[in-house]
Amino acid sequence: MIDLVALDMAGTTIDDHGSVYVALQSAVEETGATVADADLQKWMGTDKVTAISALMRRGGQEPDDDRVAAAFERFREILAQSYRDNPPVALPGVEDALRELQGRGILIALTTGFSDDVALPLLESLGWTVGPGDDHLLDAVVTTSQVTAGRPAPYLIHHAMELTGVTDVRRVLAAGDTVVDLLAAHNAGVIGVGVLTGALTRAQLAEHPHDHILHSVAALPGLAVTRG
Repeated sequence: MIDLVALDMAGTTIDDHGSVYVALQSAVEETGATVADADLQKWMGTDKVTAISALMRRGGQEPDDDRVAAAFERFREILAQSYRDNPPVALPGVEDALRELQGRGILIALTTGFSDDVALPLLESLGWTVGPGDDHLLDAVVTTSQVTAGRPAPYLIHHAMELTGVTDVRRVLAAGDTVVDLLAAHNAGVIGVGVLTGALTRAQLAEHPHDHILHSVAALPGLAVTRG
């Protein structure tokens, strides 16, 4: 029995049309760094300040505090413009799946490598609200603003447990579309599920610790939830 599902946002529950990838790559490249696709994939899903710093260093630039802060501000600007031009939408079947899980008494949390100032307006644009009862789709949202480290650290998932009052990691499922989503689930001791709605293939996700790989979060209600 599962008490809580903790789900990533962009690429897992929300179709942002690849805007995060583009914004992150563009912001880093504006510093003069080169960004390899493999490096971009590695750092997707992590805290974006950490990702920018790592990608700058990998791309041949020194990530001092001022340059990283400026690049993060550019990331926010590029992403905000992209969202205005092409607004994010819920991935197909996700809202119905979350409502079905809610109907079974399962709590729903979103966890993200975004900070509050990026994540909360995104959720507002979708009309996804947080609170008790059927009027709200979500029971908790955890961003990197609320924890000491983002993925692959387990803190986003564990803080979602704190906020929802869930204490047994064996009764928690975490799903995401990136490698660091799976690593965070593994580090948190919860059931880890990879989904194929992001940029990675089944084979790429399967190289990392996981219990299940699904085509989408929409398939969660039909999953016989066990450890793999």
